[in-house]
Amino acid sequence: MKNATLTIRLDKELDELLTKVSKRSGKNRSEIAREALRRQLRLDQFEELRKRIMPFAEARGLLTDDDIFSRVS
Repeated sequence: MKNATLTIRLDKELDELLTKVSKRSGKNRSEIAREALRRQLRLDQFEELRKRIMPFAEARGLLTDDDIFSRVS
């Protein structure tokens, strides 16, 4: 797989926080940024899927997470 490069600008506060987390975790800054981006993109994908299925769930009386969990367990 070919790697791509992304350049972003960070404000001072975010840069300092990223450096602190990097030192504390032992991970390099790029690794932390990749993990954060991956997590955010997956969260966005989840929210989009949730929006698409909500009408179907509501039509079946599934209005809350507890409604779903009670049917699954």
